[in-house]
Amino acid sequence: MAFEDKGERTEADALGEVVVPGNAYWGAGTRRALDNFPVSGIRFDIEFIRAVALIKRCAARVNRNTGLLEKQAADAVIRAAEEVMEGKFDDQFPLDIFQTGSGTSTNMNVNEVTASRANEILTGEKGGKAPVHPNDHVN
Repeated sequence: MAFEDKGERTEADALGEVVVPGNAYWGAGTRRALDNFPVSGIRFDIEFIRAVALIKRCAARVNRNTGLLEKQAADAVIRAAEEVMEGKFDDQFPLDIFQTGSGTSTNMNVNEVTASRANEILTGEKGGKAPVHPNDHVN
C-alpha cells in the first residue's frame, strides 16, 4: 500500500500534543518513542510485528464474543489487525528495537496503527482515538 504525503496532523496523549506525519497511521506514543529512542536504526523483524497484530485480532474476537467490546468496533479492529498481518502497513512500524525493556513502545505502535486503520474503516479518517481508541479497544 503506497502512502501519499498529506502534510502533518496533531495527535494527543496524556503528555500533550505532538505533530505526526499526515500519512502516518501511528500517533503520539510512536512519535514520542521515535524521539526518545533513536538508538541503532535496527527495527523489529516485521514477522514479530505481525505476530503482535495476531494477538490483537484474537483479543478483539474474544472481547467481541464475550460482550466486552462492541461488535462494530471489534470487527474494525479485527479487520485492521488482519491488514497489518497481511503486510499492508509494514512501513508504519519505524521504532528502534532498543527502547525500554518491556517493549511498551512497540506495543503502542501496533495499537495506534491498528486503531487508526479501524477508525479509517469506520469513519473514513485515520488517526485519532474515536470511535476506536488504541488503549481502550486495541490494547
